[in-house]
Amino acid sequence: MSGWLTAASVLAILVLTAGTALFVAAEFSLTALERSTVDANARTGGRADKFVQRAHRTLSFQLSGAQIGISITTLATGYLAEPVVGRMIAPILDLLNLPPGLSGGLSLALALIIATSLSMVFGELVPKNIAVALPAPTARAVAAPQLFFAALFTPAIKATNGAANWVVRRMGIEPAEELRSARSPQELVSLVRTSADAGSIDAATAALMNRSLRFGELDAEELMTPRSKIVTLDADQSVADLVTAACETGFSRFPIVDGDLDATVGIVHVKQVFEIAPADRAQTPLARLAQPVPVVPATLDGDAVMTQVRANGLQTAMVVDEYGGTAGMVTVEDLIEEIVGDVRDEHDDRRPDVLETDGSWQVSGLLRIDEVAAATGYRAPESEHYETIGGLVITALGHLPVAGESVELPAFEPDGHFDDPIMWLATVVAMDGRRIDVLELSELGPRSRRASDEPEAH
Repeated sequence: MSGWLTAASVLAILVLTAGTALFVAAEFSLTALERSTVDANARTGGRADKFVQRAHRTLSFQLSGAQIGISITTLATGYLAEPVVGRMIAPILDLLNLPPGLSGGLSLALALIIATSLSMVFGELVPKNIAVALPAPTARAVAAPQLFFAALFTPAIKATNGAANWVVRRMGIEPAEELRSARSPQELVSLVRTSADAGSIDAATAALMNRSLRFGELDAEELMTPRSKIVTLDADQSVADLVTAACETGFSRFPIVDGDLDATVGIVHVKQVFEIAPADRAQTPLARLAQPVPVVPATLDGDAVMTQVRANGLQTAMVVDEYGGTAGMVTVEDLIEEIVGDVRDEHDDRRPDVLETDGSWQVSGLLRIDEVAAATGYRAPESEHYETIGGLVITALGHLPVAGESVELPAFEPDGHFDDPIMWLATVVAMDGRRIDVLELSELGPRSRRASDEPEAH
C-alpha cells in the first residue's frame, strides 16, 4: 500500500510541476508578445492564434490567473514532495547511523531543498526560458488551458486583481489590461542604433530612419534657411529683375519685400515669369505677382511646419521670432534635406557643408550643433546662447572674428570626465560679412594633456 501511495504521490508531483510550467510559460509568452504580432497571427493563423489574441487582450486578468495557478501548484507540490522525498532519502540517512533528532532534521532540510530545486528548475526556469526564446509557439500551446483555468477561477482572480489594482491606483498609476505596444521616438532611435551596430540594417538606412524619427523634435528655427542667406527682391522691381536674380543665384523662390524682409509682401516663383509676355516683363512690377506666404513661429515643431509648407502651392513659409521679426524662410527642400540628407542640383553651391581633410574637418558656420556632432564627432556643450557652430565660436571668442583666428573648445562627453574634457581647435577659415562662413575643426585631446604640453613660464 505504501508503494502505491508513493507512486501516486510522485505522479501527482509531476502533474503539479507540469501545471506550474504551464502557468509560467503562459505568463512569460503572453508578456513577450507584441500586440501587432498577436493580431497579425490571429488574422492569418488558426484557432490557437485566436486563443492567444483573447488572452492577450485581457493580459492583466490572465497574468493574475497565472500567478494564482503558480501559487496553487507550487504549494501543493511542496506539500506532497516533502514527505515523499523524505521517505526516499531516509534509508540513506539510516546507513549513516545519525542520532534520531539530527536524522529527522537533516531529512526534512534535504527534502525541502531537493523538492524546491526540482520544482524551480522544471516548473519555472525551463518553461520561462522556452517562453522567452519562442513566445509565439509557446503561447499557442498554453493559451487555451490558461483561458480555461482563468474562467474557472474568475471570482478568485477578480478579487485578487481588484485588490492589486486598488493599491496601484492609490499610488497614482492607472492599471492597464494590455501592454503598451507603441514606442516613443527615443525608443525607436535607440532600436535603430542598436540594429545598425549589430549589422541588422545598413548604415545608410539607419541614418535615414534616425533622421526621420528625430524630425519631429526639430523646430522651425532649426529647419529654416537663415535670414542672412535669403535673397530678396523689392516690390517695385520688375519681372525682368526676377529672371536676372534667378540666373545669378540659381534660386527659384524669392520673397518680395517693401524695403525690408520684415515687411514681406509675398513670394514669387520663377515659373510665374511665363505668365507675363516677354515684351511686358521689364514694365511689370513684382508686387503684381507676389502671392501670400504663410508665417510660422520659430518654435513650431517639424511636423507642424511640414503641414504648413505642404498646404500652400509655393511650398514655402516665413519664420518669425518671438519679437515678430523675420528669422528666416523654410521650404519643402529644407524639410526633405533634413530627412534624406543634402540635396543638390547644378545651381547649388558645390562646396559640401562638411569636408574631412587629414584628421580635421572644414564645416559650414551655419551647421547646427547636432549636425556637427553627427558629421565630426565634436559635441558642443549645450547652451541657449547659440544654435550653430559659428555661434558657438563667436560666443567663445567674445567678438566677431577675422579669418585665421582660432579658439579652443571643450567637448561635451556625457560619460566622460567633466574636469578633464576633450579639447578641440576651431579656426575661422572664411567670413561672410559678419557671419562665420567656414570653420576648421580638429581634435586636440584632453585638457590635462594640453596643459602639460605647454612650455613652462620662466
